[in-house]
Amino acid sequence: MNMLLKDKVCIITGAASPRGIGKATAQLFHEHGATVVITDLVQSECEETAASISDERVMAVACDVTDKASCDAAAKQVFDKLGQIDVLINNAGITQPLKTLEITPENYEQVTDVSLRGMLYMSQAVLPYMVEQRSGSIVNTASVSAQRGGGIFGGPHYSAAKAGMLGLSKAMAREFGGYNIRINSVNPGLILTDITGGKLTDDMRKNILATIPLNRFGEVQDVANTFLFLASDLASYTTGAALDINGGMHMY
Repeated sequence: MNMLLKDKVCIITGAASPRGIGKATAQLFHEHGATVVITDLVQSECEETAASISDERVMAVACDVTDKASCDAAAKQVFDKLGQIDVLINNAGITQPLKTLEITPENYEQVTDVSLRGMLYMSQAVLPYMVEQRSGSIVNTASVSAQRGGGIFGGPHYSAAKAGMLGLSKAMAREFGGYNIRINSVNPGLILTDITGGKLTDDMRKNILATIPLNRFGEVQDVANTFLFLASDLASYTTGAALDINGGMHMY
C-alpha cells in the first residue's frame, strides 16, 4: 500500500464521535502512515477514540475550538510532543433544525461559533508552525447546505456558517499559498453519521434518494477518502478548492 501520509502529523477536530467523519478520517490517515491527533471537547472521549484506532502514532488532546486559548494550547501541545504539524482537518461542527424566524442570538452563536469561529481559531493556532515549515495542508468541512440554501437537517444559520467557511478557506488559501500551505474545503451531502442516521424516516429516505443520482446516501468513508486526497501530495497543486461529495445531489 502506498503510504500517502507517511511521517505526517495530522490534527483532526471533532474526531471523538464513534461513527463520525472525524474518526473515520483518523483511522484512514493512520493506515496511511500518519500520526493522528484526536481532538474534541472531552479528553476521556478523545482517549477512548484514540485507543480504538491504535496504541501507536495516535495522540488525544481535548480542545474547545470556540476558545482561542484552547486551540493555541492544543497546537502547542502537539508541536511540543511531535515537533511538527503537517495537516489540520477542521471537522468540528454542530447543526440545529430551525427555521429563519426561530433562530435566537444564542442559536446563531452556537452554530457559527463551532464551524466558522472554530475553523479560524484552529487555523490560526497551526499556521505559524506550517509557515515555519513552509509546508502544510488545511481542509475544512463545509456542506452542500452552503451551496443549495439549506440541507436536510441544518437551519439557515448552519448554511451561513458553512458558506462562511468556504469564503474563509479561499481567502486563507490566497494568503498562505506562498508558504507552500494548501487550504481547501469539502462539501459533503447527506452522510450517514451519528447526527443524521437516526433522524431519517422511511419516507424521508425514499424522497431524498430520489434527488441523488448515485442513488445512495454518503458514508463517512466517502468524506475521509476526499480528506486523504486533499491532505496528501496527490493534491499538491490544489488550493482554494471546494470538492463536492454529494452523489450528485447538487450540481452547478
